[in-house]
Amino acid sequence: MTIETTSTLSNSVRARYIEDYLEAAEAVKLYDQLASPVGQNMEQLKRGSSVNVPFLADMDPGTSTIPQDTDISPQVLEDATSSITPTSRGEALQASEQLLIQAYTDYGQKMHEKVGKNMMESIDLLAQAAATQGSLVQRAAVRASLDAGTTTHNATDAEFGEAQSLLLSMKVPGFSFDGGEAWGAIMHPYVFHDIREGGNVDSIGTYQDKGIHLNYELGKIGPFRLIVSPWAKVFGGAGLDNASAVDTTLGAAADALDLTITVAANTNIAAGQWLTIGTEETANTHYPTNERVKVASVSGTTITIIGEGPNGGLRFAHASGAGVRNADSVYTITFGGPASLAKLYATEIGEYGQVVGPKREGLLDQFVTLGWKFYGGYGRIAENRILRGEYSVSAEA
Repeated sequence: MTIETTSTLSNSVRARYIEDYLEAAEAVKLYDQLASPVGQNMEQLKRGSSVNVPFLADMDPGTSTIPQDTDISPQVLEDATSSITPTSRGEALQASEQLLIQAYTDYGQKMHEKVGKNMMESIDLLAQAAATQGSLVQRAAVRASLDAGTTTHNATDAEFGEAQSLLLSMKVPGFSFDGGEAWGAIMHPYVFHDIREGGNVDSIGTYQDKGIHLNYELGKIGPFRLIVSPWAKVFGGAGLDNASAVDTTLGAAADALDLTITVAANTNIAAGQWLTIGTEETANTHYPTNERVKVASVSGTTITIIGEGPNGGLRFAHASGAGVRNADSVYTITFGGPASLAKLYATEIGEYGQVVGPKREGLLDQFVTLGWKFYGGYGRIAENRILRGEYSVSAEA
């Protein structure tokens, strides 16, 4: 009797898994929306160690009449280049065959979902760094002085008028939308809250359009489409120090999914606080495994936390000695269009990376490996094409 098995239908099983991979990947694509391929012939461009994008200066405006007895002098254009250097990224999971046989959870499917999410988060971090490390910045004070309790440091609709004026002045290309031009504004939900509850938006929501407050129906301000995501860049604990400051370290290493952390000193730590674990991001060096947690309770130097991990604990592991602070965090709005960033990728691998496996390894094929790889990069080809706003939020006041 012939029986179909997962071996004879392996392509069907893998097809579903790859779908899971792509669905998880799409969930965290964010700053990539502001990037366009650097050129048409990606097949040739990818072969270089770097790609130079050329620029030509504009001509000087004509201010003289045409002479009748001599010829005019032609202008000479200046040129310049901006460089994008591609890089590579890749991660993998490996499981024993026995685990896949005996696991109560569907670890095989979960491997694909986790690999897909990890791939897009990792690649989008490249886009995020390019988008949020530029020199065109809009903020009420230097980053370390932004204060959650100072309302003028919070974002309002007024920021968008200033941003539009600046982007128009800088001739930043926008998205084509309803016959006009629009830009994206990527922000965290806490920033969206302050915009919705303050300034002119609050008055309009109170007296004219109740949907703004009751249904959060605020999709655009002027020519900006609001892109609200918890993946938007936050400089955790990089703002003004709290009046009751927490500035300590982890007293012991912490693992991903841990529900408690041990601190060297519990001075000023109290339930309800936000704590940032990791290295303070004072400038353009970012630490992707920094994370913010809420304090649930305090028992000596053991702190019960609520975090962003799948079980409500930590997302990442942290070494003993990692910083623990309660300074105000600094949130960003990234204003830009489809050509604010440029991207480069290996065509045979793909724009969003490539699944590698599942592969059988070992002398007895007793290990199953699944991973992803990506070759490419993102860059700001011109500093005037993307604007970063930095703000404190009232939720931390």
